[in-house]
Amino acid sequence: IEMGASHPGDIKELVEIAEPTHGLITNVGRAHLQGFGSFEGVQHTKAELYTYLLAHPERSKGIFINDDNPLLLSMLDEAKKQSGGAKLPLFPYHTGTVPEGTQLVGGYNAENIHAALRVGEQFGISTTEGLEAVRAYKPSNNRSQAMETDCNRLVIDAYNANPTSMQAAINAFDGDAYILGAMRELGTYSRLEHQNIVNMLAERKAQIVYLVGTEYKDTTAPYPVFDDVSALKDYLTVHPLMGHKILIKGSRSNTLEKVLDVL
Repeated sequence: IEMGASHPGDIKELVEIAEPTHGLITNVGRAHLQGFGSFEGVQHTKAELYTYLLAHPERSKGIFINDDNPLLLSMLDEAKKQSGGAKLPLFPYHTGTVPEGTQLVGGYNAENIHAALRVGEQFGISTTEGLEAVRAYKPSNNRSQAMETDCNRLVIDAYNANPTSMQAAINAFDGDAYILGAMRELGTYSRLEHQNIVNMLAERKAQIVYLVGTEYKDTTAPYPVFDDVSALKDYLTVHPLMGHKILIKGSRSNTLEKVLDVL
């Protein structure tokens, strides 16, 4: 059961319904800050999964955790303190690297892949079988997806975005052009986080950048800013991109996939 959260207490409510016996927090990012109030609010809410499992040792079977992620380890330690030192079996894994032969784009997927392999292993799926499944998976949902058109090579990660995932995508990208949408639900952090993205692009000396969303107008961006994807699509129809490798990423509400047919 996948659980998502955008406000404090969301995970607490969901675990009371689902009553999980095992738990895994994949990572913690600066998402939905408008609802959480702060990054600390994100951490506290996600840790509600650990807290629930530790509070029910009579039926909880264990926690999967990335031993290379100090943030997750500290969240688990805090949950243990709150539960009076309760203990459960831990099923550790490591970030590692993306295995050869996968069709997922981006080194940031390593943590997800090794988490999946560890869970499979715990429930009787060998690492060999797990790797076969991972290598057979071809992204087609605007997440970590590679596409080659007649004009360009595309890295499409436009399903959603937050400051953490946006920075990871930019750092992992080895192309020369960027189409980046605004990051939503950041509240009072919005201007700062969008400026941080602009600063990253400047540090990388990015030359071809198109930004979508009025949030970027509050930054020092020296790049074109379009109000929405329709305006960008109209522009690219007249001024097409040719022979580039392009990163496409933004929050879901930008619907950046609508620009694919002019790339």
